[in-house]
Amino acid sequence: MALLVYVDDIVLASNNARASQAFKTYLDTCFSIKDLGSLKYFLGIDECGLLGAKPVNFPIEGNHTLAAAIGRLLNDAT
Repeated sequence: MALLVYVDDIVLASNNARASQAFKTYLDTCFSIKDLGSLKYFLGIDECGLLGAKPVNFPIEGNHTLAAAIGRLLNDAT
């Protein structure tokens, strides 16, 4: 079981559902918590529906090195 606490958010991860439920019950008696179910959004990171995305080859050649640009600089970069 792993417990991540950030300010007033808690993430509980476990491979034992019975132990997780017992621990949540214990936390609720101590702190009055609310179980929001499966994690969908945490610290600005949310589920974005990419679980079914198919991988593609990386669109740049391997071991590519950047080179200095050749040409005139912009007069006004804004």
